Amino acid sequence: MSGFRRMVERQDRAAILDKRRYAELRTVIYDGDVFKDIPVVLTGLKESDRRRIIMQQGARDHAQGLYMVSAVLSCLLSDLGGRQPEKGLAIKVNDKEGGGGFFREYTIASSICDMGMLTLELEAIDE
Repeated sequence: MSGFRRMVERQDRAAILDKRRYAELRTVIYDGDVFKDIPVVLTGLKESDRRRIIMQQGARDHAQGLYMVSAVLSCLLSDLGGRQPEKGLAIKVNDKEGGGGFFREYTIASSICDMGMLTLELEAIDE
C-alpha cells in the first residue's frame, strides 16, 4: 500500500469516526460476538428520500401498522474483529453508550468494505 493511500485512510477514519464530530459509541452484536462501545455513525433515510424511493419502485413499504426502518451504519472493519458482516444476517445496535439501553435488530441489506471502512445498509420491520 502506498504511503499516500495510508495517509488518506488514516485521515478519513479520524475525521468520520471522531466522537466529537459524527460518531457515537455504540455496542454492536453480530454473529454472537459483542463489540462494546465502538465508534459508529448510524444514519437513517429522510422521509422525503423514502417517499421518492417508494414512488420510483411503485410499491409501499408498510402493511397494517408495520413499516420498514432503513439505516446506514459506518464503522471500522477492525472494530468488528476484522470480519465483514454478511448480507442477510442479523446485527443488533444499541441506542446509548455503555452497553445498555435498547437494542434494535436489523437485517443487513448490503455490506461494503472500502479501505478498512465498513458501510452497512440495514433494514428492520417496526410497529
